[in-house]
Amino acid sequence: MLRLTVKTGLAGGAVYYSREEGIWNENTDQVYERYATALQPHLASVKQQIPVEVPALPSSGEVCFLTKHYYNEGVKSSIRFVHMMPCYLGQWTKKATDAVKKAMDAGPAEVAAVPAPAAPAKK
Repeated sequence: MLRLTVKTGLAGGAVYYSREEGIWNENTDQVYERYATALQPHLASVKQQIPVEVPALPSSGEVCFLTKHYYNEGVKSSIRFVHMMPCYLGQWTKKATDAVKKAMDAGPAEVAAVPAPAAPAKK
């Protein structure tokens, strides 16, 4: 119960904070630019401490395009999976029936010949 309460509190806090910041409104570009300018000094200090080249933050137009692109790809993949579900179920059913038939045809002598997994050693 405590775990559910913590998860619900974190999710609610994230939604509340994002709403207060204006992420759900039409001014997401302004929010992005505000965070990008706020992170620039921190990025500069990280660049000085780490000898690795840190790439520049993408523009808001690029972020919007990439977000839409990957969202659409996820929707397409989900719909493709649902569309192919009958085929997948048929394949899985065939594999299961073949395995059961093979086990039934093998007989008890051949099944008993298969070694049982070793029991774990007691400490």
